[in-house]
Formats: sequence, structure tokens, C-alpha cells
Amino acid sequence: MGIVRTDLETTYIERPRSEVMKSATKTVLSIVIPALNEEKGIVRTLAAIPQKELEELGYETQVVVVDNGSQDRTAQLAIEAGAEVVCEPRRGYGRAYKTGFAHARGEIIATCDADYTYPVEDIPKLLSLLRENNLDFVTTNRFSHMESAAMSFEHRIGNGVLNVMTRLLFRINLKDSQSGMWVFKKQLIDKLVLKSDCMAFSQELKIESCRLAGCRWAEIAIDYRSRVGDVKLRSWRDGTRNLLRLIAMRVSLERNWNTLIKSNSLDPKRIVLWLDTTVNGKSVE
Repeated sequence: MGIVRTDLETTYIERPRSEVMKSATKTVLSIVIPALNEEKGIVRTLAAIPQKELEELGYETQVVVVDNGSQDRTAQLAIEAGAEVVCEPRRGYGRAYKTGFAHARGEIIATCDADYTYPVEDIPKLLSLLRENNLDFVTTNRFSHMESAAMSFEHRIGNGVLNVMTRLLFRINLKDSQSGMWVFKKQLIDKLVLKSDCMAFSQELKIESCRLAGCRWAEIAIDYRSRVGDVKLRSWRDGTRNLLRLIAMRVSLERNWNTLIKSNSLDPKRIVLWLDTTVNGKSVE
């Protein structure tokens, strides 16, 4: 078992040096999972990770569960299941991911929720898509194969509005702007400006990656299951905040571009990138 260390506001489980040395010859994949009171779903989520298949494909897997202030046994169950647990007391979906990314050792990062909704068993398929197509970022579309009870009517409407607004404001051909399962190269993070600490982090990551950073990306359809445990998302509150964040990002982008144009420092290649509605992206069913 790892050693518990405390560093300022964050507590984490440090892996023994012997375990780190074993991964020296393999590509390291870090699976980052934010969790808040998910004791009902965390064990099933971790058990579904295809560790053996990933090892056969040449990956050494680091599983990082970011406990975002849980009051139940989420952290303890994750440790018992073999995950590294990072305790992030500052609440927020985006805040949890930022902390998890900072602790990720992998060259590639994969993500999912801790409530067993996302098909972590498909991570090898997403990795193959990333590698074989020389992509930087792969995101997922939940709406093609979603269980009927997986999302409330209000949540579906809210997602639909946010998807349309993302396409209109940023001209990104995304079918699911709010999906929480991604696979990407860790080096991409250095190119992104990620400000949100809340639910809007998901759309911000996609907009920054697929539009503003100009990376090669794809969106792939996945199966999406009904969650295990209590629903925490507040459709109208979180949806409104995400919509306002989209508008704020677009206004900020417009101001930045106007400043660059006036100063004659706007890169012509960036103009071409903005006019290209596909931006190296594609949808995979």
C-alpha cells in the first residue's frame, strides 16, 4: 500500500519506488476519476477498468481517484481497490480534475465519472483511435447509445441547448459538449487555458482543445449507463452556469482577437484555423 502524504491543501497516496520502476519500459496511462460521495459506484467503476487488456497493449495503468470532500467511504473503498487517492478539499468538478491531472504520471490521460455511467471497458478502443489516427484528443458522445433512465428529461433539454450553443458560438462539430469521458495526450494540457473549477470545465476543455489549441481530435459514440448512487447534478442551476460560461468565453475570445488585430500580431494561420469548421475533428459512430 502507498504512503499517505500531505502537501499544503492536498493529500495523496504515494506509490512505492519499486512500483514506479516497473513501469519504466511501458507507456503510462493515467485514468483520472473525480469522486464526491460515490461509495455506491466507485468499486464497480474501478473493477470495470480492463487492466489486463491494457497491460497486453503495452500500457502501465495509474488509476487516480480525486476525492473531492466525500463524507462517505469513497476514498477508503478506492484505496482498497488499488487506486491512488488524491484528497482535494476545494469543491468543484473542474478543481478535482485539475488536481488529478497534476498528479497524473502518464503520457496519456483517460477520464470518467465514479458512478459507473461511462464504459471504462472501452478505454482500449479509445486509445487505439487516438494512436492509429495520430490524434491529440478523443472525446465521447453519450447520446447515440444511452440507457433510457440514464438522463432526466430536464437534463436532456439542457444538454441539447448547450450542444447547440457550443456549435454556434465556436463552430465545433461536437454532438456532446458535456461528456465527461476523454482520452488525450498529457502534453496538450500545457496549451490550454482552463479557468473553470465547476461543471463548465468539461465544455471548456473541449473548446480549448478542439478549437483554440488546434489539436487533432475525434468524437466517438459510447454506451452510457444509468448511474449507481444519488444524482448530484442540478440541471437548471448547472446548465445556466454552463451557458453563461460559454457566452463569457466567446466574448473574451472576441475581445482578445480584436486586440490582436489592432496590434497586427494575429497569426494568419490562426485565422485559417478559425474559419475551418471541422478543425481536424470527426465523429465516429
